[in-house]
Amino acid sequence: MKKKIIIGCFIFAAALLFAFFNINNKTGIPDRTGSWAHINQSVERSGDWKKIVEDSPFQLGEKSVRGSWNTPDGNGKEDYYEIKFGTYPSIDGSTVAVPMAAEFARQHLGLSDEDANDFACFSTTHYAYENLIMKRPNTLGMFRSTSTFLDENHPVDLIIVTEPSDEEIAMAEQNNVELTIAPVCYEAFVFITHKDNTVESLTVEQIQKIYTGEITNWKEVGGQEKKIKAFQREKNSGSQTAMENMVMKGIPMLPPAMVKVAEGMGMLVDAVGEYENSQSSIGYTYKYYIDTLYKNENIKVLKIDGIAPEPDNLRNKKYPFTTNYYGVIRKEDEQKTGGRFLEWMLSPVGQKCIDQAGYIPIN
Repeated sequence: MKKKIIIGCFIFAAALLFAFFNINNKTGIPDRTGSWAHINQSVERSGDWKKIVEDSPFQLGEKSVRGSWNTPDGNGKEDYYEIKFGTYPSIDGSTVAVPMAAEFARQHLGLSDEDANDFACFSTTHYAYENLIMKRPNTLGMFRSTSTFLDENHPVDLIIVTEPSDEEIAMAEQNNVELTIAPVCYEAFVFITHKDNTVESLTVEQIQKIYTGEITNWKEVGGQEKKIKAFQREKNSGSQTAMENMVMKGIPMLPPAMVKVAEGMGMLVDAVGEYENSQSSIGYTYKYYIDTLYKNENIKVLKIDGIAPEPDNLRNKKYPFTTNYYGVIRKEDEQKTGGRFLEWMLSPVGQKCIDQAGYIPIN
């Protein structure tokens, strides 16, 4: 017990030190931790943004002084605070879901873009599943504008994520946790290559053969005679799980030792877009991510079986790799904060908010 208390104090002290050196960053750009390390675009409300939610039952709780620290100029002290989650859920998730969570915070809590972005700080897909299953807190969010930390002891209530991997499903089973998983919007899982590549479309079978090593040259799929440089993501990342489950469907991929593995979606996008890889590289990601969160002018999206990942092709599921983002809670919490908020996300008002954040609503 004493050891746990010491460790907990150490973690909080580290958080304070981190905040002390970043609290005066007034740029409106969140600190590059968690999901924000994989975002190179600003996340802010659009010019035609509308207030959709009125009289929200989801609100943060009591705010109290947690302590004080020296001011940056060293001439005094200022308080820092902690705020409880109240009736609002503690949310974690995938990088691609950050703008959705920020929009929810604007709508329900009336936050500025700066505060909403600080609040919507996610630990990325696999860690979000771990936090939900193990009932751990997401300790990344805070409000720098008011030196306010979120309750560090409140476990994650809800995650907004891509589909779970086999390992994450097994983790839930091993911990006797049943998950409620509900699709909240449509998305396209896409394949990208360098913009100068002459290939515009691949078939599902061609992609499978590229990633098993049967196809090794772009000439074999109608392109120029150049060796294919195929990039993968790390195990248990959201895009790697989608690749294994939706695209390969049990077909073994080349092992990591024989391909290029990118640790992070942004790293993969940049690797495919590198000029020195002109026309040679291929990788995969989510369309919302490269359209909104991480842009690179040197990449393009390939059609699959001649079908582009356009909104209508996702709604009618003509695009072969149509997928979803999901709201996930512990089933035992269906009548608690997480369950009530997930129910709201699927309501007409919740779906309007998801649409306003730039996603394709499920309803």
